[in-house]
Amino acid sequence: MSILVTGGAGFIGSNFIIEWLQQSPSRVINVDKLTYAGNLQNLSCLAETEPHIFCHGDIADQGFIESLLTEHKPTAIINFAAESHVDRSIHGPGDFIQTNVVGTFNLLQATRNYWEKLEGEDKATFRFLHVSTDEVYGSLAPQDPAFCETTAFAPNSPYSASKAASDHMVRAWHHTYGLPVLTTNCSNNYGPFQFPEKLIPLMIINALNGKPLPIYGDGLNVRDWLYVKDHCAAIRVVLDKGRLGETYNIGGYNEKTNIEIVTTICDILDDLQPNPAGSYKRLITYVTDRPGHDRRYAIDAQKMKNELGWTPDDTFETGIRKTIEWYLNNLTWLESVTSGDYRTWMDRNYEQRNIG
Repeated sequence: MSILVTGGAGFIGSNFIIEWLQQSPSRVINVDKLTYAGNLQNLSCLAETEPHIFCHGDIADQGFIESLLTEHKPTAIINFAAESHVDRSIHGPGDFIQTNVVGTFNLLQATRNYWEKLEGEDKATFRFLHVSTDEVYGSLAPQDPAFCETTAFAPNSPYSASKAASDHMVRAWHHTYGLPVLTTNCSNNYGPFQFPEKLIPLMIINALNGKPLPIYGDGLNVRDWLYVKDHCAAIRVVLDKGRLGETYNIGGYNEKTNIEIVTTICDILDDLQPNPAGSYKRLITYVTDRPGHDRRYAIDAQKMKNELGWTPDDTFETGIRKTIEWYLNNLTWLESVTSGDYRTWMDRNYEQRNIG
């Protein structure tokens, strides 16, 4: 038995693979293009004996994906592969269309060709799980109810528009071709191995280096925050119990403004690693707002609870402390990423083989 994970060297994908192999003997085929956000050092904790095979490649290469499916015969595909940073999508939307739209299309085509040749129990139990974002739903006003699975799509950035397109394709391949798909839309993730362009790791590394902590606009934009290990557990539950063709929203029940996030990080760092110059809050700096910055996201995850029995284990308070402690205990990883040395490390160390 094996599963194929796309984007498995990225933040959420690498956490998922580590969690999966801790709980299951299934072999993992890890496909990653190794863009700037792909880092095989994330998986260096895996032992040589772990059933993990890394394959360097692009989900937009249909022939490559078809060859992997034929060779490894996975029982499920979990698609994490995506360009995901809103700011980058504003300045360079083409990469987001290529990976999130064209890539998903080619991955679906390859998967369909593979699945249609399966027989009996292998065909009946096969699953394609597409991992998406709450940003496809657009922006909420303060008084609006949280996003649910029936909320209309209203994406406001090139990133969210590309993910909305991919979600629609996954749905269409189920209804048109019968492909056994599942879709998850999650809120903002945080935790170990997150690339430091995102809010939480950026604030941690800037604070530790005495750099400004930039906050867009008035700092009152709201996001729901989900600890990455809770997200990985939820995906596992959806893969195991989810109803075919359904969408499941995965949230942390932790709505926080950006300024709340940053001040919480400062408070924890003041406790764990105090700076003689004073509280890290002195570094907070307000900057010009992002174009089209969505005001609020919030996830209603009741369907996950009621149908599948899942709720997050971590509150924001417990998850953010674990996250900061992880970064403080892994400063070598952080330095490698911020300096770019992780690219050199991968050039020296990766090949198509089991890695650990």
